[in-house]
Amino acid sequence: MPRRISIVFFFFLLLLVPQVEAKNKKKQLLPDDVLQARRVLVVIHPDAGEALTNPMANRTAQDEVERAIMKWGRFDLALDAQTADLVIAVRKGNKSGPVISHSPVDDRPVIFQTGGGGARVGEQQGHPPDLTNPGGLGNSGPQLGTQIGSSEDTFEVYRGGVEDPLDTSPVWRYIAKDSLNAPQVGAVEKFRKAIEESEKQHQQKP
Repeated sequence: MPRRISIVFFFFLLLLVPQVEAKNKKKQLLPDDVLQARRVLVVIHPDAGEALTNPMANRTAQDEVERAIMKWGRFDLALDAQTADLVIAVRKGNKSGPVISHSPVDDRPVIFQTGGGGARVGEQQGHPPDLTNPGGLGNSGPQLGTQIGSSEDTFEVYRGGVEDPLDTSPVWRYIAKDSLNAPQVGAVEKFRKAIEESEKQHQQKP
């Protein structure tokens, strides 16, 4: 009987080992080029739809993320993907229901952004054409449809300075409900902490 208990206890310890190792693993480091980035472009994700009940949701989220980044002070805001080191794509969560795709409210012919002791003035029209290549179909204008969406906000970071940056895999992503809302703008805060943690781990490398 004691031998049987010992065997059971031994297998129980084996099951615990992977869990202990997983807890001790450090979080994945952000690449060096992300840590060295200084200019970012914030855009509304091309696949984001505008809920009829809140057609300015994505545009507001874009503005709030830009303000939070300016307040952070680490990055400068760029006006196009070619001059940006990073491209941040945001999308507000939507409950299932009618949405407008390619809404004209996402167009920003004039930008005047203040915050963090600075200001930015520039011109931008709609979704910049160098972000994604949807099979060469182009923007077909506003369209009304139905979307089965998530109520969680999405914040994705891509490398800039490349062709069609949003067609590549994001280097960092954060998805959580209301994470693009002011005044906290939780997604930006989580990105800041990820960068700080990655920098500390890079410094500890032999």
